[in-house]
Amino acid sequence: MNEEKQQNKKINHDVLKWIIIGLAGFVIIVLIFSAGMFVGGMKARFSYRWAESYHKNFAGPRGGFFGDWQALPSPGDFIESHGTFGEIIKINDSDFVIKGQSDVEKVILITEGTIIQKGRDAIKKEELKVGDQIVIIGSPNEEGQIEAKLIRVFDEKEITMVPMPRRPFFFR
Repeated sequence: MNEEKQQNKKINHDVLKWIIIGLAGFVIIVLIFSAGMFVGGMKARFSYRWAESYHKNFAGPRGGFFGDWQALPSPGDFIESHGTFGEIIKINDSDFVIKGQSDVEKVILITEGTIIQKGRDAIKKEELKVGDQIVIIGSPNEEGQIEAKLIRVFDEKEITMVPMPRRPFFFR
């Protein structure tokens, strides 16, 4: 009888162990899902703010302020909020405008903490010029602008060495 109690106790411990492992797995899955929802919400919020401030930044959207308001947004409609790449088209005192993917213009803010590099050398913001090809990593602000943390300027020879990926035939 004593042996029977020990076996039941062992079975109960095994069942309890599997229940705890299952609950821990469920909690991990819920945390991962929540993190994905948070990141998606941040991207959507940035795109919304950017669209709301478009007329202030660029004198109005091409398709009007309502555009095709009945169409559902596709995943490619969201704007990169924490970084971008493109060509400098206008330089001001504390910011500049770049033309990025799909000819989308973005305002990039330069702060005291912004690191600007060309190759391995640090350069000053005064050395940036219209036509430079750059990559920016930063944080979005409330007006839909990107506050640059790191700006990387490419040489012409670096740009020509990078092969452009081919687009699938159904996107041409």
